Formats: sequence, structure tokens, C-alpha cells
Amino acid sequence: MISSSIRNALRAPVAARAIVRPTLASRPMMMRFQRNYSSDHHEETFEEFTVRYEKEFENAYDLFEVQRILNNCFSYDLVPAPVVIEKALQACRRVNDYPTAVRTFEALKHKVENNTQYEAYLEELKDVRKELGIDLKEQLYADEA
Repeated sequence: MISSSIRNALRAPVAARAIVRPTLASRPMMMRFQRNYSSDHHEETFEEFTVRYEKEFENAYDLFEVQRILNNCFSYDLVPAPVVIEKALQACRRVNDYPTAVRTFEALKHKVENNTQYEAYLEELKDVRKELGIDLKEQLYADEA
């Protein structure tokens, strides 16, 4: 049974009804706190970035991990150092995934600013590519270029 005060409130026009909003005190305790990010956040240098990703590729244990780390590495607004790419290629070989190794060079080509930089990376990584037997997309699909 509905009490008379509620019944009268429901009959009142919408504009006359009081809008009841939950107050801060009525919210659960967890919702009261906001996460404040500190301004003391450490900015990672390029050298620290390089060391971190070298270690991550060395510790990658399956294809999913290698691809996840590659995705994270290439998501930054910088081009990874050749040593990081070398560790990535070695990780691809360790998990026996040739296509990801080829795609690493394709991603590198899109990440650099110009073709000269890409050629410099290819020259730097020439021995690793030869050792691991990794062809470039341009070599695999020469007729499409």
C-alpha cells in the first residue's frame, strides 16, 4: 500500500516534484576518491626505453608476448633503436614466427620519417637478417612493388 504523501507527490506536476539527487555522503566509500596522478612521474629517456624493451624481448616466452611487446614498442612516438629491433627479431626466431619478423621490418618502414632512415636501419641490421634468414616484404613481393 502506498502512503498518502507518496501518492500526492506522484500526482503533482513534474515541475513541482522535488528532484532528489544522491549526496556525496550517500555514495559508497569507494566512489568518493579520485585518482590524482602525481606530477613527479618519471619521464623515461631513450636509453631507458631501449634497455627496458631489450629485457622484455629477451624474456618473451611465446608468440603472444612477442607481438604484444612489439605493439607496445611501436606505439610510442619514437623509432626503436636497432638493438631493440635485433632483440625483437631474435625473439621472433625463438618462438619460431617468421611472419612477425617480416612484419617488424614493415612496421619499421612506416615508423621512420624517410626512406634514408629505413635504409640505415636495414644496413645496421643486415647481419641479423642474414643470420636469421629474414626477407623483406619488398623482396618477397617484388612483382607488386
